[in-house]
Amino acid sequence: MKHIRHLAAAGAAALLAAGGSAAIAADVKVGSAAGITGPIEGLVPPILAGRNLAATHVNEQGGILGGGTYMLVPGDSQCNPKAAVDAGTKLVNVEQVVAVIGPSCSGATNGMAQSVTIPAGVVTLSDSATAPMISFLEDGDLVFRAAPSDGYQSSALARFAWDAGLRKIAVTYANDDYNAGLGEAFVAAFEQIGGTITGKQAHEPDRQSYRSELSTLAGGGADALAVFAYFGGSGITILRNSLENALFDRFLGADGMMDNSVIEQLGADTLRGKITLSQPAPEAEGDSGPGESYTAFAEAFMAAGHEPTAPYVSHGYDVAFLMALAIEKAGAADRGKISAALREVANAPGMVIRPGEWQKAREAIAAGEDINYEGASGAIEFDENGDVSGATYTFNGVGDDGTWTPMK
Repeated sequence: MKHIRHLAAAGAAALLAAGGSAAIAADVKVGSAAGITGPIEGLVPPILAGRNLAATHVNEQGGILGGGTYMLVPGDSQCNPKAAVDAGTKLVNVEQVVAVIGPSCSGATNGMAQSVTIPAGVVTLSDSATAPMISFLEDGDLVFRAAPSDGYQSSALARFAWDAGLRKIAVTYANDDYNAGLGEAFVAAFEQIGGTITGKQAHEPDRQSYRSELSTLAGGGADALAVFAYFGGSGITILRNSLENALFDRFLGADGMMDNSVIEQLGADTLRGKITLSQPAPEAEGDSGPGESYTAFAEAFMAAGHEPTAPYVSHGYDVAFLMALAIEKAGAADRGKISAALREVANAPGMVIRPGEWQKAREAIAAGEDINYEGASGAIEFDENGDVSGATYTFNGVGDDGTWTPMK
């Protein structure tokens, strides 16, 4: 896959001092780590486009810290802990970024944080790392995320399954931080509401066949198979093995499977009515539809030629915009000041700032006013673990047009 370059302005970036502070008003570099290659590479370009749109808004409305350019420096974490450590090391020690947004995946986030960013005192703010275990890292208040823990998504999916009349479910999950955490949380949630787990298995991704394991799971008489995997890892293979061997014909899954390649490879008619995938929903205000912040983002994102309903694109915008707000609030590209500043610009109370309102935010900060960023992905209020509260979720099936479509 071609290397994806983020927005960068012309002109040389000023070197950061050892403590991470810029001596004069200058360009500010923030790492933008993502699974550019690897099992979710198809999901990443729209997320990066969301991050880039936020940088565009900052730079078109006066820049950062007195006119500097907000620069997102790419790093390919590959959805892999080892690759994430390598990418993080380059971003932190070579590029001398002041902070990192991303990485995309939970295992990559965990690896980079524990081996690189936490020891270096660098804040990370992920848009899509959702494993519950991230909440409990000993991180010195340096690890944040704008997407809610999968403890919420697993509960929502379990309730959906129960309400759909499914009482017995088999579970298979890839042996990585994200999918294993989500799978175990789903098992606990489904059993808590009275459901039966007929069998569960961890599996290694990227194998050519899972027929043997699936045959064992099918022997339990489950109503459905819950598949927690990345579509580009083991997900599509598990669905294909299940359907071709008549082992399962009803499936549940989460946002790691949300890619049109699943439909393209297996066929819309083959999957229609047989699969449901959960995904965090856009910001909503009661029953009135999308909220003002989401609408502002969606209109700008569509004007730039992108689809705002793609997974985690609104979160991608939010982490890039929030990081810029925190640096502006800190008053300097200083690694040691960003953690506290993130909470100050995200958490209420304060003047509400919505996507695209960079100039308004700059003026408020300069005047000494408190601000409260209300994101495209929803209200972002960081708790003591750097987490946001639970979101609402959509449940998607294969629509008449052959794409993933929210179910009514």
